[in-house]
Amino acid sequence: GGVAALIAAVLGGLFVFTRIRPDLRARNKVEGWITGVLFACSAVAVLTTVGIIFSLVIDSLRFFSMVPITEFLFGTKWSPQIAIRADQVGSSGAFGAVPLFAGTFLIMTIAMAVAAPIGLFSAVYLSEYSGKKTRALVKPALEVLAGVPTVVYGFFAALTVGPALRVFFNGIGEMLIGGPFNDLGLYLSLVQNQMALVAGAVMGIMLIPFVSSLSDDILNAVPQSLRDGSYAMGATKSETIKKVLLPAALPGVAGALLLAVSRAIGETMIVTMAAGLAAKLTLNPLETVTTVTVQIVTLLTGDQEFNSPKTLAAFGLGLTLFVVTLLLNIVAMRIVQAYREQYD
Repeated sequence: GGVAALIAAVLGGLFVFTRIRPDLRARNKVEGWITGVLFACSAVAVLTTVGIIFSLVIDSLRFFSMVPITEFLFGTKWSPQIAIRADQVGSSGAFGAVPLFAGTFLIMTIAMAVAAPIGLFSAVYLSEYSGKKTRALVKPALEVLAGVPTVVYGFFAALTVGPALRVFFNGIGEMLIGGPFNDLGLYLSLVQNQMALVAGAVMGIMLIPFVSSLSDDILNAVPQSLRDGSYAMGATKSETIKKVLLPAALPGVAGALLLAVSRAIGETMIVTMAAGLAAKLTLNPLETVTTVTVQIVTLLTGDQEFNSPKTLAAFGLGLTLFVVTLLLNIVAMRIVQAYREQYD
């Protein structure tokens, strides 16, 4: 090891000696190398994104050559197992993606109904009410919660939240049976562990640290002069938060919530373990549903032929989901840019 290091040092010294010239500007050379390295890193990120899009588009076009895009986007029946062999073509309605997107947005809505208020209120507390010791304790705890793997949340949903909600709704159903709401009681008594409500609630819990952390940073970015001006006018702390702080931070908070929506749409593990795989077109949170990401994983699991509609459907779903997420991110950036106020 020492000999190799010595040889490398000697060779490096000889190389440097041969490069010495009166007109040499080593600083410019180093700057040029650093610029090249930074450009290469940026190019890798951009080219990776372009490669992903290119792959999705190519295989999606192959899928849409077998299944009409109108059937895919507006069909209400999802049963890709109909087309298994390469010489088969999906029948009409077998690849309708509407139930998948309905389940995706149902679970996302439940998740945001949990994450948005709790995350925002916790951010307001940390930013405006908590002391330094409390903030030093709560803030790291939220960040640790944000680092928990989603599979752990999935186990929590399947083994704790799901059974608890089933017992709760079954108990209500048993109380309603025999009364004027007998039909509702019979339905509630048959509720199972897997349902959209379980997946959405646990996903919302997972998103609370994400929303809280972003909102806290946004609230802290509001200039202290705005708070001081409000207090000077005789406003209380709660009035200052409601009339000054939240309106000033609204663009950033709205963008943070839309980013949380994008993350909720892309979640897979919690939905797989807590909501099931049934592609149902329903808005009932007590029913089992599935999402786009879960079906992508299901379609690509195991040995698959990449020339059959069943497998290529995953790329059609992926491209559609990519477009939806991209549009949400663009809307989030537009909101921030359009309504951001500049403070001195």
